[in-house]
Amino acid sequence: MSVATSHPSDSSGSSPTTLGALRSSGHVHRSVKNEVRENLLRRMRDGDRRFPGIVGFDTTVLPHLERALLAGHDVVLLGERGQGKTRLIRTLVGLLDEWSPVVAGCPINDHPYAPECAQCRALAAEAGEELPVAWRHREDRYGEKLATPDTSVGDLIGDVDPVRLAEGRSLGDPQTVHYGLVPRANRGVFCLNELPDLAARIQVALLNVLEERDVQIRGYALRLPLDVLLVASANPEDYTNRGRIITPLKDRFGAEIRTHYPPELADEMALIAQEADLAHGPAVPAHLLEIVATFARLVRESPAVDDRSGVSARFAVAAIENVAASAARRAALVGEEHPVARVCDLPPMLQTLRGKVEFEVGEEGREEEVLHHLLRRATAETFRRTLGGVDLGGLIDRFSEGASVESGELVDGMELLHRVGPMAGLAELVARVAPEDEDAGETPGYAAAAVEFALEGLYLNRRLSKDTVEDRTVYRT
Repeated sequence: MSVATSHPSDSSGSSPTTLGALRSSGHVHRSVKNEVRENLLRRMRDGDRRFPGIVGFDTTVLPHLERALLAGHDVVLLGERGQGKTRLIRTLVGLLDEWSPVVAGCPINDHPYAPECAQCRALAAEAGEELPVAWRHREDRYGEKLATPDTSVGDLIGDVDPVRLAEGRSLGDPQTVHYGLVPRANRGVFCLNELPDLAARIQVALLNVLEERDVQIRGYALRLPLDVLLVASANPEDYTNRGRIITPLKDRFGAEIRTHYPPELADEMALIAQEADLAHGPAVPAHLLEIVATFARLVRESPAVDDRSGVSARFAVAAIENVAASAARRAALVGEEHPVARVCDLPPMLQTLRGKVEFEVGEEGREEEVLHHLLRRATAETFRRTLGGVDLGGLIDRFSEGASVESGELVDGMELLHRVGPMAGLAELVARVAPEDEDAGETPGYAAAAVEFALEGLYLNRRLSKDTVEDRTVYRT
């Protein structure tokens, strides 16, 4: 039997290309939901990852989703923006068989054993065991549509093709139909994003698809028992002003699952590291990643921010990418060979992030001030977690004679270390922020990042003062 990872092979060792050869190979026809169910159970038994790339849902969302899939239910995921709903839905493709047979040329991917569309039934009656068979990879068995108010029934279900009518076919001929996205996802997974944005009259068109498994086009019913796993995403109805999921449609989804933002700081950091494009830019130390993750969580919790809209995970990803870009800019302008992002690269990101946060009405005009305050809190909390217990006496002594240290966006790492001068305890300080698996602690970039982080932490804990003018920062007693 061949139902998993490759084409079934006939006695000659090649993939079957006809119905007769497919039968001889021992292939067994399964519905999409049974296919997903059996592959999910197999992964569970083998201890394999079922939903790669999904962070923070292991004990909350994923168990509910697994139960829904094992029950053969269509699913709607409810959650605020940027909680990974679409990413989670796309991982379902990995639970399909790698290859699946279809009637060659079929617009709705009929299985050769059970053709449903008029064209394939006619072809099967004529060709018999010589019915041509093609193979579809699981990546091609996924369809997705972002629901918008202008989405039509024709887009989702189908419409009459005027060209075929002009060729002489009658209006009631099923072969005049140009199928929409849902029928074309037959024998696969179809995702409908932002379902409440779909007009109520268009949502009605999905009722038969989910329950009766037929479609109606231009006034006549077309019996089409679609074999599709339908998964939708939506924002919670209690705050969206754009629309709602109509009650009969909600009733036809077998499972409604709530998503959430990463519950733990470690999950938030893992998600940012996974999603941010940092591979080819300046190094970003872990303490900066932690500051950005903490900052994102503080923004979500702030009473100044509209908690009904949420703060997307894309907010933190864009923030850390902006920090890396600031370090790259410094390296290009001052000729730094091995740039490492520093605390001074954090504030410039705030102005570009304002548009990603919806503030309460009473905070109008104070948006950047609020973000600056939350960033300082995030930096102070990370300083206490990272450098708490480290003896910074050597650095504080540097300011005992009224001296000052100037840093800023355009001061490279070597220059900053030169301005600080020799200090006791630098090795321990650098060890707290440099990666353990690299010789990063030996580089001036990481040493400068550690020193500046310590300077900022001392300032936030009122051990030093700080003056900032444009891109220059001066620390003094």
